[in-house]
Amino acid sequence: MTASAPTLRLTVVLPTFNECANVEPIVTALLPLRDSFDLELLFVDDDSSDGTSEKVRLLAHRYGCVRLIRRVGRFGLSSAIKEGILDATGDVVVVMDSDGQHEPQAVARTVSTLLETGVDLVIGSRFHPEARILGLSQQRERNSTWANAVARFSLPRYRHLTDYMSGFFALRPERCLPYVRRVDVNGFKFLYELLALSHGHLAVAEVPLSFQPRSAGESKLNLAVIWDLGVSILHTLLLRMVPRRAVSFALVGGTGIGIHLMVFALAEGLLGLAFEQAQVLAVVSAGCSNYLINNVLTFRSQQLSGLPLLLGLIRFLLVTSLGMVANVGVSSAFYRQVTPQPLLALFAGIAVDFVWKYAASSRFVWNTP
Repeated sequence: MTASAPTLRLTVVLPTFNECANVEPIVTALLPLRDSFDLELLFVDDDSSDGTSEKVRLLAHRYGCVRLIRRVGRFGLSSAIKEGILDATGDVVVVMDSDGQHEPQAVARTVSTLLETGVDLVIGSRFHPEARILGLSQQRERNSTWANAVARFSLPRYRHLTDYMSGFFALRPERCLPYVRRVDVNGFKFLYELLALSHGHLAVAEVPLSFQPRSAGESKLNLAVIWDLGVSILHTLLLRMVPRRAVSFALVGGTGIGIHLMVFALAEGLLGLAFEQAQVLAVVSAGCSNYLINNVLTFRSQQLSGLPLLLGLIRFLLVTSLGMVANVGVSSAFYRQVTPQPLLALFAGIAVDFVWKYAASSRFVWNTP
């Protein structure tokens, strides 16, 4: 008699961006899973420039379990994970990095835990008491520990967990897809967003990881990733009542306030300009600063560069000019008729300015609803 074929279909979602050197080793390491599962290896590539998609395509010709989604005009880790999970055909879906830091051997152990415990989601944790961390610098480990502590505070129904930022997890699609559909793909940490959206309705367990050094390529950790994490946590603490982009826009506006106050002080103190003149210069300077920072962080999925960046700045100043006029008008009136305190007058104008700038720039500069 011949052995019966595996009946459980397992999809492993592997987001990639410039991971050509890592693709074949991870496929080779995952192929033994075919002995236990009807296997699907689903690579979601963000139009890599190093030949990652071409490498995956060659492997797909060799191994029928390999699939490729090549994304053009859209990018981002959370977006890739979401698309991979939604396109997966498996009864169970595992998400893992493609850089070699997640051990392929952990896939079978994580799936077994999911099936044996009956939970909805199993997280591979770097900070489980039995985990081993080999692939994080001391600085990144400290930063991750701090980020997890803040995340734990913002997710009280999941306080038993140890790693809210993990990129390695297994889930049951039938239980998790309603929440996966709602994940905001502008965020970076998909797992954190999934947990926040589920409001404690998912049964979650953890298994320890042996987190390895990166096999090849460069880490994708940058300022935008750190910014996204801070925005996600603040968004959750605000009970998700404020749009996520508005949270980011407001944080950027905080830096604009600093620019505003500095330019105003210099214009009035050093240049001797009248209040209204100094205020106009400060408003325009803060507007330019906010535009450039928002372009890199808040709206980076629609990020402008080159000539469109300059044209976008002009459009930004034009569409937000009403807010700037209101800023100057309200602050001047406040200063003349309510209080001679410049700071109170400045903040009154800034508050009026913010609402208009966010709504107008989202729609007419970066073309987002």
